[in-house]
Amino acid sequence: MPIDVHPFRGLRPKRELAEKIAAPPYDVLSSDEARAMAAGNELSFLHVGKPEIDLDPAIDLYDDRVYQKGKQNYDALIQKAYARDPAPRYYIYQQRMGDHVQAGIVAGASVDDYQAERIKKHELTRIDKEIDRTRHIEVMRAHTGPVFLTYRAEREIDAIVDRVRGGQPEYDFVAPDQIGHTLWVIDGDRDLARLHELFAALPCLYVADGHHRSASGARVRDAYRQAHPDLKPDHEVNYFLAVIFPHDQMQILPYNRVVKDLHGLDVEGFKKKAADKFELKPVAEKQPDRSRCFGMFLGDQWYRLTARPGSFDERDPVKSLDVSILQANLLDPILGIQDPRTDKRIDFVGGIRGVGELERRCRKDCQVAFSMFPTTIDQLMAIADAGQIMPPKSTWFEPKLRDGMVVHDY
Repeated sequence: MPIDVHPFRGLRPKRELAEKIAAPPYDVLSSDEARAMAAGNELSFLHVGKPEIDLDPAIDLYDDRVYQKGKQNYDALIQKAYARDPAPRYYIYQQRMGDHVQAGIVAGASVDDYQAERIKKHELTRIDKEIDRTRHIEVMRAHTGPVFLTYRAEREIDAIVDRVRGGQPEYDFVAPDQIGHTLWVIDGDRDLARLHELFAALPCLYVADGHHRSASGARVRDAYRQAHPDLKPDHEVNYFLAVIFPHDQMQILPYNRVVKDLHGLDVEGFKKKAADKFELKPVAEKQPDRSRCFGMFLGDQWYRLTARPGSFDERDPVKSLDVSILQANLLDPILGIQDPRTDKRIDFVGGIRGVGELERRCRKDCQVAFSMFPTTIDQLMAIADAGQIMPPKSTWFEPKLRDGMVVHDY
């Protein structure tokens, strides 16, 4: 079956309002952070993605009032600040973060492809998060935030994207975090048809970031189809909002770890146990420069941990990941963290926050921190191709896609 990448009639902000509307995704900010960011800006899409910011902080995040407030905010924002494109379109969404530039195609991704594993996954999802996003989509009747997909780069797709980027963009602004966001509309019939053909010829797509959003999109479609048995194949509910990037433009930052205690050990006892599977060396460098090496901040000192030969299975694409090596040889056997998904003694720090955040946490509420070498996109695709699952918190993609740039409704 060919991959079905679907153009759609997007709802988009009026040009002069895009910068005020576009907002970080719902899952990278706490409610307090979102409340502060949206203060004084009634157009911020955070009022839709995190509507609890407009309610009493004592209300549970999953309370029905939260979703209904989101719907009220969404309807008001769409009426005030959005317009619908007159015909189905693809869009190009470019981000610039320092010297890094990535440009992806905004489109509808097929639920059928997702369920048939033509859109490959590499993470498990949590049912509570799936239910939350499912309710959000169903109440809004829209996909308000995109899933981040990738594919093995294809030269002709690159050529079309580059040519369109040579024209006048619809939006072009730099957000307060200094990340640039630019959007072009692809409206030529020839380009629309050719891109559809080129994506159809790809063997698969991969979920890079947004496993809960894509799973929720599938849940929404299945429930809608059950209620509407005569659902047509081209109905918009059969697709979820995605931005699709070539793999060679991906930027993965490390996903670092901090642990609250040493599981009953003192510093010297902990170091002695760690030395069984790792070479330890005090260093000035805080970030590892290669795979199978780790930075460790302990007792106000940075160390380099280097995995000893034979301490992991190099042939296994999952067990040979740095996050797996650290988990299997240190976090579990020495610190007693068997399930990092549920253990409250471990926390995860996205690489965008820097190693200074690790030091700060160790001086505040943790005893040891680990800086990681980032997982590569080739490792991610190899694991997805093998039908395997990566350990939790293996990848931190940056920059993050902004919500509200294009909305896909049904």
